[in-house]
Amino acid sequence: MKCLLLYVTYSGNTEEIAEYMESYLRDYGADVTIVDVTNRLSVAEIDAYDIIFLGTFTWDYGAVPDELEDFLANVPLTNKRVGVFGSGDTQFGGPSLYCKAVDTLVARYRSEWEGLKIEQSPRGAQEQLINSWLERVLESDAIINESKNVRATIS
Repeated sequence: MKCLLLYVTYSGNTEEIAEYMESYLRDYGADVTIVDVTNRLSVAEIDAYDIIFLGTFTWDYGAVPDELEDFLANVPLTNKRVGVFGSGDTQFGGPSLYCKAVDTLVARYRSEWEGLKIEQSPRGAQEQLINSWLERVLESDAIINESKNVRATIS
């Protein structure tokens, strides 16, 4: 399985989540590419990846950061399996704005998984949230690949 982890960060929290996920996915046996999208226009061979993970923080009353929006404008993610994760802070804007950028990207890319939302830094008990979310993503990917193999065997 080839995974692409794309993220944008200001405080470093989203980067920490991405790096934690990279380690988890590598331990699982995935081939992982991790990219901070700041000052990048695109990623070559986007079609080579089985799952694209988008990492964001919430900016300016719930918006996706401009750097990520600019990057995504140049990357065709239609018909791709997209998982979205992000960091937020309930102290700024309360529950209505908490990780709203995650919700925006989940809806935009019609992700089959709910977004992973981490309160600030992914340390301590929040690592278990990441583990559980990745387990669900990887389990659903394994089921899809199994069904493709069964169809190939039947044909």
